[in-house]
Amino acid sequence: MKSGTRIIFHIDVNSAFLSWSALERLKKDPSSVDLRTIPSAVGGDVEQRRGVITAKSIPAKRYGVTTGEPVVKALQKCPDLVLVRSDFTAYRRYSRDFIALLREYSDQIQQISIDEAWLDVTGQAQDERGASLLADTIRRNIRERLGFTVNIGISTNKLLAKMASDFEKPDRIHTLFPYEVPEKMWPLPIRDLYGCGGATAERLSRIGIRTIGEAAGTDRSILISLLGEKGGTYLYESANGRGGDLVETKKREAKSYSNETTTAHDITSGNFARDAQPVSNRLSDKVASRLLRDGYTASVITVSVKTDSFRRHSRQTHLPSPTNDPAQIREIAWNLLCGLLLGTDDSPGLFADGNAIRLIGVGASALDRGEFRQISMTEAMRSIDEERAEEKERADSAEKQRRLVTMQNQIREKFGDGAIRKGTALRKDGPLRPRYSKDASQM
Repeated sequence: MKSGTRIIFHIDVNSAFLSWSALERLKKDPSSVDLRTIPSAVGGDVEQRRGVITAKSIPAKRYGVTTGEPVVKALQKCPDLVLVRSDFTAYRRYSRDFIALLREYSDQIQQISIDEAWLDVTGQAQDERGASLLADTIRRNIRERLGFTVNIGISTNKLLAKMASDFEKPDRIHTLFPYEVPEKMWPLPIRDLYGCGGATAERLSRIGIRTIGEAAGTDRSILISLLGEKGGTYLYESANGRGGDLVETKKREAKSYSNETTTAHDITSGNFARDAQPVSNRLSDKVASRLLRDGYTASVITVSVKTDSFRRHSRQTHLPSPTNDPAQIREIAWNLLCGLLLGTDDSPGLFADGNAIRLIGVGASALDRGEFRQISMTEAMRSIDEERAEEKERADSAEKQRRLVTMQNQIREKFGDGAIRKGTALRKDGPLRPRYSKDASQM
């Protein structure tokens, strides 16, 4: 290995949500079956048996159950599939323990999701053998101390380390150094290339590019003409095993949050209502969860799409009051998407020109932590009403006190100063009897 070459690990928890749900279940009932050993999955409404699969066990995978598919479809494949609810409180706790353990081996860590991270171990491993030994130590410690398994990919850049960690699972270590790319990576289907979505893979297969190696051997200009400058360049470079090696340890201050996904198939006006809304809702929930996690609200919500001709289009709205509420963001994003694709009174939608959609994105910007939040009209009116109610209550109280004092004075004038006494001043061992002045008997 050349001097100055970095050694990067990509560490990925195996079926994270399923594994962590299994551990929680075993904690509550040690005699219960381990979800990891039976066909099981996380996601959807357990009682209603609807929604989508967010994680699955390896036995469930053997039945063909896939992440992201409807629960109904998964149950058709595997009628005995055990479904469990998501528990994000527990997931965040396991994630913190996972990252804390990794920090014991290197402070050069870049967490990229709740269950995966890149680790720069250049200073801890001097060669390939040392890297493999260190990876094995980390893998075993996670399994023994935290109770779940991981895959670790080892390489000289982040792309190849990520690719390596996706090789055979679970509880495995794989290397993918640059000299191993032709043997280990090029024979893989093009859709297995990190960053290559299903629609892109399908588009490439139509011109005969079905493997990563075939993409690597294609002239860059052809890929650019097919996928655009950015997409074509990325595909060519990554297919040839080239990627960044800088593990970013500092968390950047967010200016916006966004999530996008390439759809499994092109969305047209014919399948829009059925296929687009679940995607839009899922992306909106992801954006909202990141806002909530970091304590932000957003005043601008944006949706974007990429058509089958690889042109991007977007639409956004400015909110009267910033939000991080998932339900509100879902509704806003869906309305924007409908306007963008189906059209509005002011403009025709993209479907009017025969476009099909291959990518959908949802974003939030104009972020605020609440320091300068402008209250809404509803909140302002509520505040005014509350102030008025308090003022009226104070005025009523003052009026009652004034009438009470007036009445007391009138009683004292007629019956004497002793006519009104505090209850505590009366004898506790005798009945409560009024004490009259001499003039009282004359009434």
